[in-house]
Amino acid sequence: MPVQKSAPAKKDARRKILIVDDHPFMREGLRGAINREPDLRVCGEAENAHQALLAVQKTAPDLVLVDITLPGKSGLELVKDLKALHPRLCILAISMHDESLYAQRMLRAGASGYITKQQPPEELIRAIRQVFRNQIYVSKEVSESVLRHFSGQAQKNRSPLEILTDREFEVFRLLAAGKSISEVAEIISLSPSTVSTYRSRILLKMNMKSNADLTVYMLENKLS
Repeated sequence: MPVQKSAPAKKDARRKILIVDDHPFMREGLRGAINREPDLRVCGEAENAHQALLAVQKTAPDLVLVDITLPGKSGLELVKDLKALHPRLCILAISMHDESLYAQRMLRAGASGYITKQQPPEELIRAIRQVFRNQIYVSKEVSESVLRHFSGQAQKNRSPLEILTDREFEVFRLLAAGKSISEVAEIISLSPSTVSTYRSRILLKMNMKSNADLTVYMLENKLS
């Protein structure tokens, strides 16, 4: 009697997504929204940049969903590392911040889109699919801001924050949020003396005198 061969296992055709966020509840919500889609699935999760780099090597995702605010190395730096190591990898930035300045920096770093955590799950799925179509996803407000950025008008009204490097911007954000130099050093894995040097550069570039001035600027411009 001939032995029947078993049918080959079906290959999972769903697009793979890696979630990088340090909040377990947020990862759970994102995972649920993505896994409900018939053509998408979460292939892994990470809570910091180091774990994310390892997870990308292990799971080979089609897209990485990256939060901006991560412990240690920021999402901004992680995006740069991912694009340097995997130039064709799709990256969608996700954040609690809805200011155009954050989106512009993430797009310049190599992300293909930027969405805020306040958006409903269906908008997240739309953003993911748009990035898979090799299109940039940003909100209408951010899109208009990016266009203004390249116009003559934008150059005249340039924000003081735009002259900060990405690392200076990270230090600014933490100092303005009330963190001490030692706390900032621990969060972004730098020495206190290096953070102090960054602080001096930031105050000089922004024509300010103290951390309090940075906090006032952040609040007045709704960057917190």
